[in-house]
Order: sequence, then C-alpha cells, then structure tokens
Amino acid sequence: MTTSASGTASEAPVVYDLLGIGVGPFNLGLAALTEPIAELRTVFLERSTGFDWHPGMMLSEAHLQVPFMADLVTMADPTSPYSFLNYLKNAGRLYPFYIRENFYPLRAEYNKYCQWVAAQLPSVRFSSEVTAVDYAQGRYTVQVTGPDGPQLLQARKLVLGTGSVPFLPAALRALNSELAEHDVALPGALALHNADYLNRKAELQKLSSITVVGSGQSAAEVYFDLLSEQPAHGYQLNWVTRSPRFFPLEYTKLTLEMTSPEYVDYFHALPLSERDRLGAEQKGLYKGIDAELINAIYDLLYQRSLDGPVRTRLITNSSVEAVQAASSEQAGFRVRLRQIEQQSDLELETAGLVFATGYCYREPEFLSGVRERINFDEEGRFEVDRWYSISAEPGEIFVQNAELHSHGFAAPDLGMGAYRNSCIIREVLGWEYYAVERRIAFQEFGAVDQPSAFTQNTPARMAAENARSTRTSLAEVAR
Repeated sequence: MTTSASGTASEAPVVYDLLGIGVGPFNLGLAALTEPIAELRTVFLERSTGFDWHPGMMLSEAHLQVPFMADLVTMADPTSPYSFLNYLKNAGRLYPFYIRENFYPLRAEYNKYCQWVAAQLPSVRFSSEVTAVDYAQGRYTVQVTGPDGPQLLQARKLVLGTGSVPFLPAALRALNSELAEHDVALPGALALHNADYLNRKAELQKLSSITVVGSGQSAAEVYFDLLSEQPAHGYQLNWVTRSPRFFPLEYTKLTLEMTSPEYVDYFHALPLSERDRLGAEQKGLYKGIDAELINAIYDLLYQRSLDGPVRTRLITNSSVEAVQAASSEQAGFRVRLRQIEQQSDLELETAGLVFATGYCYREPEFLSGVRERINFDEEGRFEVDRWYSISAEPGEIFVQNAELHSHGFAAPDLGMGAYRNSCIIREVLGWEYYAVERRIAFQEFGAVDQPSAFTQNTPARMAAENARSTRTSLAEVAR
C-alpha cells in the first residue's frame, strides 16, 4: 500500500521521525543537517510563503555580527553541500567575497543564502500553518492548513522553531488600548516596532520628528539610516536608551569562549534564580552595537556639525514611562522619560516612534492540546533540559532559541545553531551522526576539585577529547 503524508483513510499515514514547526535559520539548519541521514524521515512546516529573515530590517549595509562559518551547517559538517561557501560558489560570488576580505556576510546575502538552501530541501514546506497538536499512542498528530487544504501529519518527535515576536513597552501598549477603546486615531503620528521599519520608512520620513527607542544593534542601524537621510527630509531625530551608554558588543576572544559547550553546561547547572540574574547582566554580550557602526554614527554627527548644531538628541539612562497623545499639532506623542540615575522625569514630543526594543518568546497556541506533556519552570517558562527538550518524557519535544533563560546567551547565537542541531539529531537517533564537541575552551567556568585536564589545552588534546566523546555511548554523553 502506498503511503501519504496526508494520512487519508485509503492510505497508511506516514509517521515522521521528526517534525519541525517554524522555519527560521535554526530549523532550516536542522532540515539541512538531517537531509543526508537515511535513518530519519523529517518534515518542516512554515506558515509563511517563503523564507524571509527579518525583512523589515534588511538595510543595504547591514551585516551579520558573526562570521560566515556560523552558517546553517558548517560548524557541524564543513563538507555539507548547504554551506555558505558552496552557495557563493554556485552564485558566482566566491571570488568577490574572497577579495572583499570581510568575514561578516551582508544580512541580505545571508537571507539569499537561506532561501537557496530552503529551495533545495524537499522536507521544507511553506504556506503550511500548524493549527493544533495532539498526542496518542506514542505519536503526535499535527493539524496543518496548507496549499492542499487541511492535513493531519503524524510524528514521533517535534522541534519548535517558531521564533519570537516583537516586544513593545507597556507604555505604548497602554496607549494603543486606550485609543482602540475610544476609537480614536492620532493623525500625523506613527508608532511601530523596528521589525516593520522598512515597510513604513517612507511614512516615517514625512513626519516632523522621529524618536528611536532602544539600546542594541537594531536601534543603532535605524538611527544611522534615518540620520544619513535626515537632510533630505528635515525631521528632528532623537535616540533614547535606558542603558547608561551606547555600549558596543563585547567581541573579545575569551568572551567568545562563553558561546561554548562548557559554558552552556555551567550555565544550565546553575539555580534558576542565578541564571536569571546572569541573564540580565549579560545583555551586553549579545545585544550590544557593532563598534564600527558606533564610530560611523559619531563620524557622521561630527561631519554634520560643521554646518551648525545637528537636529538630533541622544538621550541615555532614560526609560519610557508613559506615552500619551501630544498637545502639539506637530507631534502626535508626548513621551515621559525617567532618568534612571537622577531619578527625575523629562518629556519629549515626537510625531514618530520606532521601538527597537527586541523580541520575546511567545508560547504557540497550538501547543494547548499537549501542555500536559511539557515541563514548565516556576516562572511559567519552558523547563528546557540540557539537550534542548521540554517534554515530560525526555527527547520528544525540542526547542530552538527558546532557552535563553536555561542555556544562556548562546541560545540566539547563529554560531551555536549547528551545535544545538547536532545535539538534537543525536537525541533523536540515539547515536552521534555529527560529532558533538564537549570541550573547546581554554578557560574553566566553574569550581573544580582538581586542575582540569584541559587547563593546558592544545589543539591536539582538544581533538582527542572530542574524538573520544564521539565514540562514547549516548548514555555516557547525555547523562
């Protein structure tokens, strides 16, 4: 009898070994890494019509903050046909990239690379929205609405790569609720998250004043873009951050060792309260601004100042406390700021607001049917085990980039995506298809009873340990 993914009455249903929900870079990388594994039958579902990574921030000069080796596959399998370098070769761009002598791909080029990979993977299905998930008799049944109508897919294991959603401050949410409740609009005013920046940039630039709120790379990119085009439009431009300064991304080599298996081991073993404290302190390690961009902003401000004061304000150490309708016809919003160190208030009127305030994880509604099979911590977040599983029965449901609170700032790092996928593949198969590194750092992160065997690391010693790890049984590695 022939099989069918739809599982109709006349045909036996396909039971996938692994079903991925959401296709961002991490699940796309997992799809690419599982493609050559004959022992695995996989499918990855994405509700969008195609791969498009943060299109609202696809600024022409924006680049990744990680080198090209942090692509979908290379750190797990440098020989994979789905590497960034192979994409460049196929696109006829390998030599230009080589001559460019810059390890950091343009964001738009990385997006094209991901689209190229997605187009080659039969396991990836777009325009396929998951509406519900249930569990019975050792299988997850996934309801999908797709191009061919409703379907029921079955899988033994799931991996959630649904991504995060734009976060807006409570002050703006309160104003939006008030305006909606009274059916009131603010003419000549516009507030948005930077995720929608390029889509509404032309509207913004028609306003008399624009204020960017945020501390990280996205805020800096939006501010620099608006500052570069300010003379052609004449708006007042402001940048507000609650951080004490416009801090650069810390990118020194010993700090980078914190994106390592050892540090993830260390962080995951800490008490929940200590992990939360560290998470709040470590934002500068992954949310800072590229130093070159900070310098470019200063240089442009300096250049503009030759002709007189620049129509801009850069306000640090100030949090947004309230957003209200402004009294001025020229400004749609009155923003009350709180200067954190001085504990004093100041007000700012602006017609446009761009909140580059990051993203937050939102539990998908389709999980309601299997919530009893998922572990949650005391804060109501997924309780993610060391190998990225959240299910009460370990190794049934995995998450991608939903473990910042449990695994630390390596969670959103593109460079650690292939490592996490290698771990997930090992857990699904029961053995290592891709070697999973255990020790790569020269430093030690926790207290030890005696000096570590890796205190004096050498490449040969690290390679030997990693090779020994590959030969170790799953039980020894995972437990």
